[in-house]
Amino acid sequence: MPGGRLTTEDRQHIAEALAEGLGYAEIGRGLGRPASTIMREVTRNGGPENYGADRAEEATRHRARRRKQASALPPSIPDSGHGRDPQAVQELAESYTELLIQQGIPRMMARVLACLLLTDSGTLTAADLVQRLRISAASVSHAVTFLEQQGLLRRERATGVRREHYVIDEEVWTRSTDAAMEMNQTLAAASLRAVEVLGADTPAGARFESSAEYLSLVSEALGKVKEQWEQRKAAREAGRPR
Repeated sequence: MPGGRLTTEDRQHIAEALAEGLGYAEIGRGLGRPASTIMREVTRNGGPENYGADRAEEATRHRARRRKQASALPPSIPDSGHGRDPQAVQELAESYTELLIQQGIPRMMARVLACLLLTDSGTLTAADLVQRLRISAASVSHAVTFLEQQGLLRRERATGVRREHYVIDEEVWTRSTDAAMEMNQTLAAASLRAVEVLGADTPAGARFESSAEYLSLVSEALGKVKEQWEQRKAAREAGRPR
């Protein structure tokens, strides 16, 4: 039916129309389908010169079987050693990922970050992330680049080893705070520049001036929090047996 999946008869019609030299738009009108639907069908099944109804039907069934098999796989469980309940760990991974998303981190980046946070080692390779999250290597690369820019992980590569390791540790939020402070300072400076351009006595200029003051206060407060944390960490390290 129009708008539904292409049928065997639809594909036979497409093959015959292509043989007659008809374009995608004209074929689409004959089937009550958008030209884009016809173009995708033909492109993914050999192109205009090699499209065949039977071959396209079989390829479509094969893709459907692969999707069904992939969806039937059990969810990947992160580290579940130390006597942990695997299901509880999985639920934790999912809930923590959703929390990160609510904080503004894109979903794929949140999944990678949560996966790293839940590992005892705090380090995974791209191949590890691909296997655990069942995502593409390109998705891993994109997510890692984003998280590294936010100060949420770092890359390591041992001497003589080709594979990179993506590392997360107890300093993850410290680095994130450093990145936030740097951004706040940059925004504060840009806001003060805006005041000079717009004029402090204008509504827009006054708004930028207020923003600069607030961002400076936030950076100052974050700096004090970081100092307190460093003092606590030093005291804790001093108290550990050597």
